[in-house]
Amino acid sequence: MKKYEIFLFDADGTLYDYDIAEKNALKTMFDYYGFGYSEEIRLKYREINQSVWESYEKNEITKDELQTIRFKRLFSNSNISCDENEFNEKYIKELSKGSFLIDGALEICKEIFSYNKKIYIVTNGMFQTQKIRFANSMIKDYISDYFISERIGFQKPQPQYFDYVFTHIPQIEKSKILLIGDSITADIVGANSAGIDSCWFNKFGKVNNTDIIPTYEICDLFQLKKFL
Repeated sequence: MKKYEIFLFDADGTLYDYDIAEKNALKTMFDYYGFGYSEEIRLKYREINQSVWESYEKNEITKDELQTIRFKRLFSNSNISCDENEFNEKYIKELSKGSFLIDGALEICKEIFSYNKKIYIVTNGMFQTQKIRFANSMIKDYISDYFISERIGFQKPQPQYFDYVFTHIPQIEKSKILLIGDSITADIVGANSAGIDSCWFNKFGKVNNTDIIPTYEICDLFQLKKFL
């Protein structure tokens, strides 16, 4: 089995449990405004948010549009009257409090670190939100650096994003890099286009109906031990 020296981890859905952070933040906000939170609301928001993020990753909308469109659509769908800009601002603050980890994330980061290998986070998240979450995380001492799309000016899977990453990792050799992520369209496409090996973290056993092929596929983070 091929061994790697540098591990590029996607953040949400790979190391961090974004689902819990999102649910807590959404419930807090709906309770604050007295809208009446429900599981139906959460599922509808997730559907809308995923669609909007895909548009953002394709450069079809801007970051600012992303943040307001998702709540505008949610409120319209749920017959709620609220200023989406104000709601989004408060929601982002709540979301930044969520540093929950995926099962096995802490252990695998410790393991990689113990082999004197490097871990970097590559994420399309918003800078201020991600910065706070990462600073409060239990894995922060094992991370060499964070590459957050909003700060860079490009996002995965854009080649300019990975160009930036490569120029900011010392003594880099592409053959020794493995990118791990849960998104086929952002992580795997980006890694494949950048000429580095990719590992699809398919925790829920989804079917890959695309022609995008990762180098590896895992369903548990502990499976990464074979690459050390």
